[in-house]
Amino acid sequence: MNLWDKGFEPDKLIEDFTVGQDRELDLRLAKYDVLGSMAHIRMLTKVGLLQPDELEPLLQGLQEILDTIEAGKFTIDPGVEDVHSQVEFMLTAKLGPLGKKIHSGRSRNDQVLVDLKLFMRDQIREVAHATEALFDILLDLSEKHKDKLMPGYTHLQVAMPSSFGLWFGAYAESLADDMQMLVAAYNIANQNPLGSAAGYGSPFPLDREETTRLLDFADLHYNVVAAQMSRGKTERAAAMAFASIASTLGRMAHDVCMWMCQNFGFVSFPDELTTGSSIMPHKKNPDVFEIMRGKCNRIQAVPNEIALLTANMPLGYNRDLQLLKDIVFPVSGELIDCLKMAAFMLPQMKVKDHILDDKLYDYIFTVEDVHRLVREGMPFRDAYKEIGLQVQKGTYRPTRQVHHTHAGSINNLCTDRIAAKMQRLRPLFD
Repeated sequence: MNLWDKGFEPDKLIEDFTVGQDRELDLRLAKYDVLGSMAHIRMLTKVGLLQPDELEPLLQGLQEILDTIEAGKFTIDPGVEDVHSQVEFMLTAKLGPLGKKIHSGRSRNDQVLVDLKLFMRDQIREVAHATEALFDILLDLSEKHKDKLMPGYTHLQVAMPSSFGLWFGAYAESLADDMQMLVAAYNIANQNPLGSAAGYGSPFPLDREETTRLLDFADLHYNVVAAQMSRGKTERAAAMAFASIASTLGRMAHDVCMWMCQNFGFVSFPDELTTGSSIMPHKKNPDVFEIMRGKCNRIQAVPNEIALLTANMPLGYNRDLQLLKDIVFPVSGELIDCLKMAAFMLPQMKVKDHILDDKLYDYIFTVEDVHRLVREGMPFRDAYKEIGLQVQKGTYRPTRQVHHTHAGSINNLCTDRIAAKMQRLRPLFD
């Protein structure tokens, strides 16, 4: 049962190979396929390709299919090629030849493009909301722990004083940057390709602005060839945004794993949020953050996989593009799971007090003391040399005083300004 049936059936081996996992993956597109068809037939009625008395039964039939989808009872029958075919066959089974009219002026190429654009738009919005939730938690923790000092490292060597306020705030502001990537991906997804048909338009007088309005797209892919070229570009833009968030989240997960290690001991979690060892009874492992780190690393590979799949592809639709579903569909869900898990775990983190009181971190205050001497009037190079000689001779004794007041430093976290960065972006995803 294929929409392109011409009186012959393809070899079963060919059909299995070309359809692949499409039936299973297309279930996630079913709602959007129906919504796209509803907009399309309203437009067909407006331009006179459907009669007004035909529109209502078609809309009613599609609504019944949508109800089935939202109830979780929609399936793609064995032998049906994809979701587009299933929806049309269900409609035709109910309404007879009238159901066959919904495909006028469309190709499966622009039909799946609409489905994917609507799907990706919703997925990006869900990722944005999960990102915003974690952002808010990180900023709250930044304020809560702003006075708790910790070592700052360069080259994984003890460097200068930092604070948990800085650490939490750094990842919050990084997520605000990542949201800019999501905005760009959302804008690319939020363009209407319907009416581009197989990539070269249609002889019918389609009103593409009307379907743009009905589907609440922000803009139209005007050039019909460019609309088809957006397949792959939309997925890649979304994947790059997801990968950017995953990079931030993966680095944070690595920090937590390191800070939980007994050699650091900076943070801990309730026992029930850790796992154990089958042989070592003392173990409390950071498995949640290790798995999070691994998942985020895997997500960061997706843009490259898309780039390789679509590299050197000729103009127009090519069946290779079908494989993008296998790559892209799982990513947003996996990223949302990681964001939600981080939002669950971090508020329960216990932060160690007075870490820098340990003599192990005496040298972390050398820069503070160099600058203390400069404030007392000594030239910087002389002050640097003075403290350096004390370190070499073993006579250095830190004052353990921290004076950082400029914007974004230990004693001036600027959390309100970081919050404002995110606030400017939130309305775009409401």
